[in-house]
Amino acid sequence: MNQVTRQLDPVLLAAAALLTIGGVIMVFSSSALLAERRFGDPYFFMKRQLFFVALGVVGMLVLSRLDTHRLERLALPLLVVSLLVLILVLIPGIGHRVGGARRWLSLGWWRVQPAELAKLALVIYFARNLCRHQEKLQDLVNGFLPNALVLALASGLIALQPDVGNALLVCLLAAVLFVAAGMRLRHLGATLLLGLPLLAVLVASADYRLRRLLAFLDPWADPTGSGFQIVQSYLALGSGGVFGQGLGAGQQKLFFLPEAHTDFIFAIIGEELGFVGTAVIVLLFGVLLWRGAMIALRCQEPFPRFLAFGLTTLLSLQALSNMAVVVGLLPTKGLPLPFVSLGGSSLFMALAATGLLMGVARRGQ
Repeated sequence: MNQVTRQLDPVLLAAAALLTIGGVIMVFSSSALLAERRFGDPYFFMKRQLFFVALGVVGMLVLSRLDTHRLERLALPLLVVSLLVLILVLIPGIGHRVGGARRWLSLGWWRVQPAELAKLALVIYFARNLCRHQEKLQDLVNGFLPNALVLALASGLIALQPDVGNALLVCLLAAVLFVAAGMRLRHLGATLLLGLPLLAVLVASADYRLRRLLAFLDPWADPTGSGFQIVQSYLALGSGGVFGQGLGAGQQKLFFLPEAHTDFIFAIIGEELGFVGTAVIVLLFGVLLWRGAMIALRCQEPFPRFLAFGLTTLLSLQALSNMAVVVGLLPTKGLPLPFVSLGGSSLFMALAATGLLMGVARRGQ
Protein backbone atom coordinates (compact mmCIF):
# COMPACT_ATOMS: atom_id res chain seq x y z
CA MET A 1 0.00 0.00 0.00
CA ASN A 2 2.86 2.40 0.80
CA GLN A 3 4.30 1.95 -2.71
CA VAL A 4 0.92 2.78 -4.18
CA THR A 5 0.26 5.88 -2.08
CA ARG A 6 3.74 7.27 -2.74
CA GLN A 7 2.91 7.39 -6.44
CA LEU A 8 -0.28 9.40 -5.84
CA ASP A 9 -0.49 13.19 -5.97
CA PRO A 10 0.07 14.07 -2.27
CA VAL A 11 -1.72 17.43 -2.36
CA LEU A 12 -4.78 16.05 -4.15
CA LEU A 13 -4.83 13.04 -1.84
CA ALA A 14 -4.57 15.24 1.26
CA ALA A 15 -7.42 17.53 0.15
CA ALA A 16 -9.71 14.59 -0.66
CA ALA A 17 -8.79 12.86 2.62
CA LEU A 18 -9.46 15.96 4.74
CA LEU A 19 -12.83 16.52 3.07
CA THR A 20 -13.79 12.87 3.54
CA ILE A 21 -12.70 12.70 7.18
CA GLY A 22 -14.40 16.01 7.90
CA GLY A 23 -17.50 14.65 6.18
CA VAL A 24 -17.64 11.60 8.46
CA ILE A 25 -17.35 13.83 11.53
CA MET A 26 -20.06 16.21 10.33
CA VAL A 27 -22.36 13.37 9.26
CA PHE A 28 -22.22 12.04 12.81
CA SER A 29 -22.69 15.49 14.35
CA SER A 30 -25.66 16.32 12.12
CA SER A 31 -27.40 12.92 12.18
CA ALA A 32 -26.85 11.36 15.63
CA LEU A 33 -30.19 12.45 17.08
CA LEU A 34 -32.09 11.49 13.93
CA ALA A 35 -30.37 8.10 13.86
CA GLU A 36 -31.16 7.55 17.56
CA ARG A 37 -34.83 8.35 17.05
CA ARG A 38 -35.24 6.40 13.82
CA PHE A 39 -32.96 3.39 14.35
CA GLY A 40 -32.09 3.39 18.05
CA ASP A 41 -28.41 3.82 17.21
CA PRO A 42 -26.81 7.31 17.12
CA TYR A 43 -23.90 5.91 15.08
CA PHE A 44 -26.12 4.39 12.37
CA PHE A 45 -25.46 6.94 9.62
CA MET A 46 -21.82 7.41 10.57
CA LYS A 47 -21.19 3.66 10.29
CA ARG A 48 -22.78 3.62 6.86
CA GLN A 49 -20.62 6.53 5.80
CA LEU A 50 -17.49 4.79 7.10
CA PHE A 51 -18.38 1.68 5.08
CA PHE A 52 -18.70 3.74 1.91
CA VAL A 53 -15.47 5.56 2.72
CA ALA A 54 -13.69 2.21 2.85
CA LEU A 55 -15.35 1.07 -0.38
CA GLY A 56 -14.56 4.38 -2.07
CA VAL A 57 -10.93 4.35 -0.99
CA VAL A 58 -10.49 0.87 -2.47
CA GLY A 59 -12.13 2.09 -5.68
CA MET A 60 -9.93 5.18 -5.71
CA LEU A 61 -6.71 3.17 -5.36
CA VAL A 62 -7.79 0.66 -8.03
CA LEU A 63 -8.76 3.38 -10.50
CA SER A 64 -5.55 5.29 -9.84
CA ARG A 65 -3.71 2.29 -11.30
CA LEU A 66 -5.94 2.01 -14.37
CA ASP A 67 -4.18 2.71 -17.64
CA THR A 68 -5.77 5.68 -19.41
CA HIS A 69 -5.59 3.94 -22.80
CA ARG A 70 -7.66 1.07 -21.42
CA LEU A 71 -10.10 3.55 -19.90
CA GLU A 72 -10.43 5.25 -23.28
CA ARG A 73 -11.41 1.95 -24.88
CA LEU A 74 -14.01 1.44 -22.14
CA ALA A 75 -15.63 4.86 -22.67
CA LEU A 76 -18.43 3.71 -24.98
CA PRO A 77 -19.30 0.52 -23.02
CA LEU A 78 -19.43 2.54 -19.80
CA LEU A 79 -21.77 5.05 -21.43
CA VAL A 80 -24.08 2.30 -22.71
CA VAL A 81 -24.19 0.60 -19.30
CA SER A 82 -24.94 3.89 -17.55
CA LEU A 83 -27.80 4.67 -19.96
CA LEU A 84 -29.25 1.18 -19.51
CA VAL A 85 -29.14 1.58 -15.74
CA LEU A 86 -30.83 4.99 -16.05
CA ILE A 87 -33.61 3.25 -17.99
CA LEU A 88 -33.85 0.43 -15.43
CA VAL A 89 -34.37 2.83 -12.55
CA LEU A 90 -37.48 4.21 -14.27
CA ILE A 91 -39.17 0.79 -14.39
CA PRO A 92 -41.69 0.25 -11.56
CA GLY A 93 -40.64 -2.63 -9.35
CA ILE A 94 -36.96 -2.15 -10.20
CA GLY A 95 -36.34 1.51 -9.41
CA HIS A 96 -36.71 2.41 -5.74
CA ARG A 97 -39.10 5.29 -5.12
CA VAL A 98 -38.55 7.75 -2.26
CA GLY A 99 -40.59 10.90 -1.82
CA GLY A 100 -42.17 10.68 -5.27
CA ALA A 101 -38.86 10.26 -7.11
CA ARG A 102 -37.52 7.01 -8.56
CA ARG A 103 -33.76 7.65 -8.47
CA TRP A 104 -32.30 4.55 -6.85
CA LEU A 105 -31.69 0.88 -7.46
CA SER A 106 -31.95 -1.17 -4.29
CA LEU A 107 -29.06 -3.58 -3.69
CA GLY A 108 -29.97 -4.94 -0.28
CA TRP A 109 -29.35 -2.17 2.24
CA TRP A 110 -27.44 -0.03 -0.28
CA ARG A 111 -29.49 2.13 -2.63
CA VAL A 112 -27.39 3.00 -5.68
CA GLN A 113 -28.09 6.25 -7.50
CA PRO A 114 -27.45 5.64 -11.24
CA ALA A 115 -27.14 9.37 -11.99
CA GLU A 116 -23.80 9.37 -10.16
CA LEU A 117 -22.50 6.58 -12.42
CA ALA A 118 -23.83 8.44 -15.44
CA LYS A 119 -21.93 11.62 -14.57
CA LEU A 120 -18.62 9.76 -14.49
CA ALA A 121 -19.44 7.80 -17.64
CA LEU A 122 -20.36 10.99 -19.51
CA VAL A 123 -17.09 12.69 -18.54
CA ILE A 124 -15.10 9.69 -19.79
CA TYR A 125 -17.14 9.42 -23.00
CA PHE A 126 -16.97 13.12 -23.87
CA ALA A 127 -13.24 13.19 -23.10
CA ARG A 128 -12.77 10.36 -25.62
CA ASN A 129 -15.12 11.74 -28.24
CA LEU A 130 -14.03 15.36 -28.09
CA CYS A 131 -10.33 14.61 -28.37
CA ARG A 132 -10.81 12.06 -31.18
CA HIS A 133 -12.93 14.31 -33.39
CA GLN A 134 -11.57 17.78 -32.73
CA GLU A 135 -11.45 18.58 -36.44
CA LYS A 136 -15.25 18.03 -36.67
CA LEU A 137 -16.36 19.84 -33.50
CA GLN A 138 -17.20 23.12 -35.24
CA ASP A 139 -19.38 21.30 -37.75
CA LEU A 140 -23.03 21.30 -36.69
CA VAL A 141 -24.09 17.95 -38.20
CA ASN A 142 -20.96 15.85 -37.76
CA GLY A 143 -19.52 17.43 -34.64
CA PHE A 144 -22.01 19.18 -32.39
CA LEU A 145 -25.23 17.19 -32.91
CA PRO A 146 -23.89 13.68 -32.13
CA ASN A 147 -22.54 14.89 -28.78
CA ALA A 148 -25.64 16.97 -28.08
CA LEU A 149 -27.90 13.96 -28.72
CA VAL A 150 -25.96 11.82 -26.22
CA LEU A 151 -26.26 14.63 -23.69
CA ALA A 152 -29.99 15.03 -24.37
CA LEU A 153 -30.59 11.30 -23.90
CA ALA A 154 -28.66 11.11 -20.61
CA SER A 155 -30.02 14.32 -19.11
CA GLY A 156 -33.54 13.46 -20.28
CA LEU A 157 -33.45 10.08 -18.53
CA ILE A 158 -32.20 11.73 -15.35
CA ALA A 159 -34.91 14.41 -15.54
CA LEU A 160 -37.58 11.70 -15.85
CA GLN A 161 -36.72 10.25 -12.43
CA PRO A 162 -37.37 13.19 -11.71
CA ASP A 163 -33.98 14.68 -10.81
CA VAL A 164 -33.85 18.07 -12.49
CA GLY A 165 -30.89 19.18 -10.37
CA ASN A 166 -28.58 16.46 -11.63
CA ALA A 167 -29.95 16.83 -15.17
CA LEU A 168 -29.05 20.53 -15.18
CA LEU A 169 -25.65 19.77 -13.65
CA VAL A 170 -24.92 17.28 -16.43
CA CYS A 171 -25.91 19.85 -19.07
CA LEU A 172 -23.71 22.52 -17.49
CA LEU A 173 -20.82 20.09 -17.22
CA ALA A 174 -21.13 19.13 -20.89
CA ALA A 175 -21.38 22.80 -21.93
CA VAL A 176 -18.09 23.57 -20.18
CA LEU A 177 -16.44 20.58 -21.88
CA PHE A 178 -17.85 21.58 -25.28
CA VAL A 179 -16.55 25.13 -24.96
CA ALA A 180 -13.13 23.90 -23.82
CA ALA A 181 -12.98 21.53 -26.79
CA GLY A 182 -13.63 24.37 -29.24
CA MET A 183 -17.26 23.95 -30.29
CA ARG A 184 -18.95 26.99 -31.78
CA LEU A 185 -20.62 29.20 -29.21
CA ARG A 186 -23.53 29.89 -31.53
CA HIS A 187 -24.39 26.19 -31.59
CA LEU A 188 -24.37 26.11 -27.78
CA GLY A 189 -26.34 29.34 -27.62
CA ALA A 190 -29.01 28.06 -30.00
CA THR A 191 -29.31 24.89 -27.95
CA LEU A 192 -29.72 26.93 -24.78
CA LEU A 193 -32.50 28.99 -26.36
CA LEU A 194 -34.27 25.80 -27.44
CA GLY A 195 -33.86 24.30 -23.99
CA LEU A 196 -35.24 27.24 -22.00
CA PRO A 197 -38.92 26.58 -22.95
CA LEU A 198 -38.44 22.92 -22.00
CA LEU A 199 -37.01 23.96 -18.64
CA ALA A 200 -39.95 26.29 -18.10
CA VAL A 201 -42.36 23.43 -18.82
CA LEU A 202 -40.48 21.18 -16.36
CA VAL A 203 -40.75 23.81 -13.63
CA ALA A 204 -44.42 24.56 -14.31
CA SER A 205 -45.39 20.88 -14.57
CA ALA A 206 -44.71 20.18 -10.88
CA ASP A 207 -46.06 22.33 -8.07
CA TYR A 208 -43.10 21.62 -5.79
CA ARG A 209 -40.64 22.92 -8.42
CA LEU A 210 -42.63 26.12 -8.82
CA ARG A 211 -42.76 26.53 -5.04
CA ARG A 212 -38.99 26.04 -4.83
CA LEU A 213 -38.45 28.72 -7.47
CA LEU A 214 -40.74 31.16 -5.66
CA ALA A 215 -39.03 30.33 -2.36
CA PHE A 216 -35.68 31.07 -3.96
CA LEU A 217 -36.90 34.48 -5.13
CA ASP A 218 -38.39 35.35 -1.72
CA PRO A 219 -38.07 32.68 1.01
CA TRP A 220 -39.48 35.04 3.65
CA ALA A 221 -42.80 35.21 1.81
CA ASP A 222 -43.60 31.74 3.18
CA PRO A 223 -41.02 31.02 5.94
CA THR A 224 -43.00 28.12 7.42
CA GLY A 225 -43.90 26.55 4.06
CA SER A 226 -41.99 26.58 0.79
CA GLY A 227 -39.27 28.83 2.19
CA PHE A 228 -38.77 26.84 5.40
CA GLN A 229 -35.66 24.92 4.39
CA ILE A 230 -33.67 27.85 3.05
CA VAL A 231 -34.74 30.07 5.98
CA GLN A 232 -33.49 27.43 8.42
CA SER A 233 -30.27 27.26 6.42
CA TYR A 234 -29.87 31.03 6.80
CA LEU A 235 -30.45 30.73 10.54
CA ALA A 236 -27.81 28.01 10.80
CA LEU A 237 -25.21 29.99 8.86
CA GLY A 238 -26.01 33.26 10.62
CA SER A 239 -25.90 31.83 14.14
CA GLY A 240 -22.47 30.31 13.53
CA GLY A 241 -20.67 33.62 13.38
CA VAL A 242 -16.92 33.53 12.85
CA PHE A 243 -15.94 30.50 14.91
CA GLY A 244 -19.24 28.65 15.27
CA GLN A 245 -21.17 27.34 18.25
CA GLY A 246 -18.88 24.36 18.64
CA LEU A 247 -18.82 20.87 17.14
CA GLY A 248 -22.03 19.09 18.11
CA ALA A 249 -23.61 22.23 19.60
CA GLY A 250 -25.71 23.23 16.60
CA GLN A 251 -29.47 23.60 17.00
CA GLN A 252 -30.77 23.43 13.43
CA LYS A 253 -30.06 19.70 13.20
CA LEU A 254 -32.60 19.19 16.01
CA PHE A 255 -35.30 18.48 13.40
CA PHE A 256 -35.46 22.11 12.20
CA LEU A 257 -33.34 21.97 9.04
CA PRO A 258 -34.47 19.19 6.65
CA GLU A 259 -31.67 17.11 5.06
CA ALA A 260 -29.16 18.43 7.58
CA HIS A 261 -26.84 15.44 7.07
CA THR A 262 -27.17 15.28 3.27
CA ASP A 263 -27.88 18.22 0.96
CA PHE A 264 -27.63 20.92 3.68
CA ILE A 265 -24.66 19.67 5.67
CA PHE A 266 -22.73 22.80 4.64
CA ALA A 267 -25.19 24.86 6.71
CA ILE A 268 -24.48 22.70 9.78
CA ILE A 269 -20.74 23.20 9.20
CA GLY A 270 -21.39 26.95 9.19
CA GLU A 271 -23.44 26.76 12.37
CA GLU A 272 -21.04 24.58 14.36
CA LEU A 273 -17.67 25.64 12.92
CA GLY A 274 -18.56 29.12 11.76
CA PHE A 275 -17.16 31.10 8.88
CA VAL A 276 -13.76 29.55 9.56
CA GLY A 277 -15.14 26.03 9.04
CA THR A 278 -16.93 26.88 5.82
CA ALA A 279 -13.84 28.73 4.56
CA VAL A 280 -11.73 25.63 5.15
CA ILE A 281 -14.18 23.55 3.09
CA VAL A 282 -14.12 26.10 0.27
CA LEU A 283 -10.33 26.20 0.45
CA LEU A 284 -10.05 22.41 0.19
CA PHE A 285 -12.28 22.38 -2.89
CA GLY A 286 -10.13 25.19 -4.26
CA VAL A 287 -7.08 22.97 -3.78
CA LEU A 288 -8.85 20.16 -5.67
CA LEU A 289 -9.65 22.57 -8.49
CA TRP A 290 -6.05 23.83 -8.61
CA ARG A 291 -4.50 20.36 -8.58
CA GLY A 292 -6.94 19.07 -11.18
CA ALA A 293 -6.16 22.02 -13.44
CA MET A 294 -2.41 21.46 -13.02
CA ILE A 295 -2.79 17.76 -13.83
CA ALA A 296 -4.74 18.60 -16.99
CA LEU A 297 -2.25 21.23 -18.13
CA ARG A 298 0.70 18.88 -17.71
CA CYS A 299 -0.83 16.12 -19.85
CA GLN A 300 0.75 15.68 -23.26
CA GLU A 301 -1.95 13.36 -24.65
CA PRO A 302 -5.41 14.74 -25.46
CA PHE A 303 -7.60 12.08 -23.80
CA PRO A 304 -6.00 12.27 -20.32
CA ARG A 305 -6.02 16.07 -20.59
CA PHE A 306 -9.74 16.20 -21.38
CA LEU A 307 -10.44 13.54 -18.75
CA ALA A 308 -8.62 15.44 -16.01
CA PHE A 309 -10.37 18.66 -17.01
CA GLY A 310 -13.78 16.96 -17.04
CA LEU A 311 -13.34 15.24 -13.66
CA THR A 312 -12.13 18.46 -12.06
CA THR A 313 -15.06 20.35 -13.55
CA LEU A 314 -17.53 17.72 -12.31
CA LEU A 315 -16.31 17.86 -8.69
CA SER A 316 -16.04 21.67 -8.72
CA LEU A 317 -19.45 22.30 -10.27
CA GLN A 318 -21.24 19.94 -7.89
CA ALA A 319 -19.52 21.45 -4.84
CA LEU A 320 -20.24 24.98 -6.05
CA SER A 321 -23.88 24.13 -6.80
CA ASN A 322 -24.45 22.60 -3.36
CA MET A 323 -22.90 25.54 -1.51
CA ALA A 324 -24.76 28.03 -3.70
CA VAL A 325 -28.07 26.37 -2.79
CA VAL A 326 -27.25 26.42 0.93
CA VAL A 327 -26.47 30.15 0.92
CA GLY A 328 -29.49 30.94 -1.26
CA LEU A 329 -27.79 31.76 -4.57
CA LEU A 330 -29.58 28.92 -6.40
CA PRO A 331 -33.00 27.28 -5.99
CA THR A 332 -33.08 24.19 -3.78
CA LYS A 333 -31.96 21.04 -5.63
CA GLY A 334 -31.07 17.55 -4.42
CA LEU A 335 -27.31 17.78 -4.95
CA PRO A 336 -25.03 16.52 -2.15
CA LEU A 337 -21.71 18.11 -1.25
CA PRO A 338 -18.99 15.81 -2.71
CA PHE A 339 -16.93 13.88 -0.11
CA VAL A 340 -18.89 15.47 2.77
CA SER A 341 -22.63 14.73 2.54
CA LEU A 342 -24.09 11.38 3.58
CA GLY A 343 -24.61 9.17 0.53
CA GLY A 344 -22.82 6.10 -0.74
CA SER A 345 -23.21 6.77 -4.46
CA SER A 346 -22.11 10.40 -4.23
CA LEU A 347 -19.13 9.58 -2.00
CA PHE A 348 -18.03 6.70 -4.22
CA MET A 349 -18.32 8.94 -7.32
CA ALA A 350 -16.17 11.64 -5.72
CA LEU A 351 -13.47 9.21 -4.59
CA ALA A 352 -13.56 7.38 -7.95
CA ALA A 353 -13.12 10.69 -9.78
CA THR A 354 -10.20 11.50 -7.48
CA GLY A 355 -8.65 8.11 -8.22
CA LEU A 356 -8.92 8.68 -11.96
CA LEU A 357 -7.35 12.12 -11.55
CA MET A 358 -4.49 10.58 -9.61
CA GLY A 359 -4.07 7.97 -12.32
CA VAL A 360 -3.74 10.70 -14.94
CA ALA A 361 -1.22 12.54 -12.75
CA ARG A 362 0.82 9.35 -12.18
CA ARG A 363 0.93 8.58 -15.87
CA GLY A 364 1.84 12.18 -16.65
CA GLN A 365 4.75 12.01 -14.22
